[in-house]
Amino acid sequence: MRIGGKTNWLHVVATKTQTWYRVSPQRKDIEVLADIKGVVVHDHWKPYYQLLDVNHALCNAHHLRELKAIDEIEQEPWAKSMNKLLLLACNYKHRYQSGIPKNVVARLTQLYEQILQRGLSFHSSQSPLIRKGNRGRVKRRVGHNLLLRLQNFQSDVLRFLTQPDVPFTNNQAERDLRMMKCKQKISGGFRSFEFAVSFANIRYASFHCF
Repeated sequence: MRIGGKTNWLHVVATKTQTWYRVSPQRKDIEVLADIKGVVVHDHWKPYYQLLDVNHALCNAHHLRELKAIDEIEQEPWAKSMNKLLLLACNYKHRYQSGIPKNVVARLTQLYEQILQRGLSFHSSQSPLIRKGNRGRVKRRVGHNLLLRLQNFQSDVLRFLTQPDVPFTNNQAERDLRMMKCKQKISGGFRSFEFAVSFANIRYASFHCF
């Protein structure tokens, strides 16, 4: 959010029935969420992993966009397979709303791990990127970085398979932010921090009027 000509942040925590907004000068200022419980679905921004006493689930809409780009731009064959698998898993999520059968979860997890190994094998066969300068580690390709995330955070990526109340994406929060972004596009921003907070409070209150 633009406030007084400077960039600020709007945090949102949303469930199916309630939405909470908070204006902050810094994105990483998330101490106010320290007491949150349950499962937090987010986009893998690393500071969110500083939240304790919660389980994490990663938004698979973000993964699908990344996989599509890697397939179309980098033309890495594993990415299309992973894209199809996640979409298939999403279909099962909608079909079995009270819980996906364990044998289906096991098969989807097996396929997920097989695709990961194919992708990692693909990258191990590629020549390393050229280092710029003499310091620092050699950069990885974008697809390789995504593969490592999908591997290292597999339980968070696939949490929606085993917990019926965990969604496939964080689209609920994205939708609740949409009108705030629309307001910014029309008005450009706020003149003061207090006005921005007041608008967020009004928007929050409007959700509870229905």
